[in-house]
Amino acid sequence: MGHPRRHAGPKAPCQVIDFDEALLNACPPDVRNELMAEARLLAGVFAPGADGGALERMATQLSAGERDADMHRAHARRIAAALRRMAREGG
Repeated sequence: MGHPRRHAGPKAPCQVIDFDEALLNACPPDVRNELMAEARLLAGVFAPGADGGALERMATQLSAGERDADMHRAHARRIAAALRRMAREGG
């Protein structure tokens, strides 16, 4: 059995990509604005005055599939990304 190839030279640093930000940034600006508005509405109704932790928990539930039967999985995932952005920005 041959030996694994050794990489010559310095290793390139790895890059961490925030999937939620990439998902939101891939949306057209008008769709992104609608998602953020919907996320603010949901947060206001289900977690008024909530801190970032509560918004993160809401996002986790949506991402995990705990959503209303009328909400499609892809839309729930985008709303979760918007809620996480809100949590990072301080609500």
